Amino acid sequence: MTNKTALITGANKGIGFATARQLGSLGMTVLVGARDAERGRAAERELRDGGVDAAFVPLDVTDAESVAAAAKRVEAEHGRLDVLVNNAGIVLGDGPGALPSETTLATLRRVYETNVFGPVAVTNALLPLLRRAPAARIVNVSSEVGSITAMTDPTGALAGLVSVPYPSSKAALNMVTAMYAKELRDTPIKVNAANPGYCATDLNGNNGFRTPEQGAEVSVHLATLPADGPSGLLWGFQENVAAGYGVLPW
Repeated sequence: MTNKTALITGANKGIGFATARQLGSLGMTVLVGARDAERGRAAERELRDGGVDAAFVPLDVTDAESVAAAAKRVEAEHGRLDVLVNNAGIVLGDGPGALPSETTLATLRRVYETNVFGPVAVTNALLPLLRRAPAARIVNVSSEVGSITAMTDPTGALAGLVSVPYPSSKAALNMVTAMYAKELRDTPIKVNAANPGYCATDLNGNNGFRTPEQGAEVSVHLATLPADGPSGLLWGFQENVAAGYGVLPW
């Protein structure tokens, strides 16, 4: 899998970094999107030391000028983009229980800026370059907590989770994914949402039961789908399913 270029947002650590390393191991040039220059350059060095063709790209998904500059750089240096992984995300809550009744609009806006508006801004800026690729792939890193079906199952693993900002942002991202897939259904571009599962990252205080590397496998699978692969799905880790991976309900 040579001569392909992938951009991963929030790629300086966690699942994003693991995704960059795995895509790089397949022969792709990986662009490490990160808003922190020091961490981004450190990630680039580590990837290069491991044999990956990597380059740090300054990218704050909540900043329009940063997004435009990143798109301009990708065009100037690569001419096209084969894979976009919208991985950057944040978790915030208010009050001791982070309950819906404790949620402030300020927190909700901050979460949506990164988790929803960011992927839309980045995708729109890079879509012209994705269209230039023979068969581009867009992966939006979502979560099963964005599945209304899963969140409202009284017997499911998420029955005890009650919060607004992060789950609702991922539900919104799921719809964003479905709509881009519909717009691009007559093109070779495939758009899917990834559920990495509950991975131990800074996002959750490293409390997850899956590793970042395991979580990254989901994004890598969707980023390398064949021509007859699906589009417009939430796909990834499934609790209590022998196969481990599959399509999750919206």
